[in-house]
Amino acid sequence: MRIGECVGCKRFPCADVKHECYIIPDIDVQPENISIIMISEAAPADPDNYYYATGEDSLFQQTTVQAFKEAGANVSSIQDVLKLGVYLTTAVKCGKTGYGIQVNTIKECAYLLEQELDLFPEAKVIMLMGDVAIKALNYIARRAGQERVIPAGSTYKLRGAAYFFRGKRVFPSYLQAGPSYFIEQSKRSMIAADITEALEYVG
Repeated sequence: MRIGECVGCKRFPCADVKHECYIIPDIDVQPENISIIMISEAAPADPDNYYYATGEDSLFQQTTVQAFKEAGANVSSIQDVLKLGVYLTTAVKCGKTGYGIQVNTIKECAYLLEQELDLFPEAKVIMLMGDVAIKALNYIARRAGQERVIPAGSTYKLRGAAYFFRGKRVFPSYLQAGPSYFIEQSKRSMIAADITEALEYVG
């Protein structure tokens, strides 16, 4: 199954993102092999920095592989991460124009994210890497008339509790993709711990 053939934006209504940076994971993946869905913030400004970009200089690849290594996983590439059963995507499919992303943009792109999640009914875990991913999943739940999946509050206070969405265990964590990963060692440690727990959960 090619993800890009199943999910896509046709209207591009959001005003605060770079539509020229729009990316849907264009990979061929077997849904039954995916046990963890890891959702980060937004597509990179440079497509060469995306998860599934060709070459070895992709920033999203470098930081994500490093995060899994720090979690004790024996990986050296995004393909190795995929072989662990981890599918990587973003909550917002276009690039950012500034530091933050408007609420309406996250809500709009959450429709695409919901379509994407529905492609992996057998996945056991959803990892929300940062506030944008947390908000996006909460919007999906609220639209369906459910309680928000992750309650309001600081991520470090929410970590450790068990949250679920449509039968999947949900881990709120911090952003592992991009330059922010290198800034705070304490967050890197928490990301590694969350990845470790998620991998142990899926066995």
